[in-house]
Amino acid sequence: MGLAHGEEVFWLLPRSSRTPGRARALLRKQLAEWGASTDPTETAELLLSELVTNAVRHARAPQGRDIGVRIARYDGVLRVEVADAGPPVELAPRAPAVRDEQGRGLVIVAALAGRWGQCPRAHGIGKAVWAEVAWEGASS
Repeated sequence: MGLAHGEEVFWLLPRSSRTPGRARALLRKQLAEWGASTDPTETAELLLSELVTNAVRHARAPQGRDIGVRIARYDGVLRVEVADAGPPVELAPRAPAVRDEQGRGLVIVAALAGRWGQCPRAHGIGKAVWAEVAWEGASS
């Protein structure tokens, strides 16, 4: 379910293996409504997929807690943000070994995002991890 507020939209999604795909589909639909071009759409989709996957796999949130996904556009920026009820952790891209099958998510985020980071959630429960990409024509 999404709540649109001007230039942003927010969805609550369950923590499951299907959530990254659902988040990507919702993002594509929203960006099409906003008239986004292919470049920021594909980049934002990959960033969102990595952030949601991390929240599903690694957030030490209590069972049954949903993931919040926020998409916003402002001042020439498109921001994707994923919030979970897990505690804040130190986020740093790491260099995985060649044969590692995981561990590249934040490397991808750092490489593609103009800016990215983490902030506490409102009301002090959990964290939000966000990434931004340039988007020409975004409204302020």
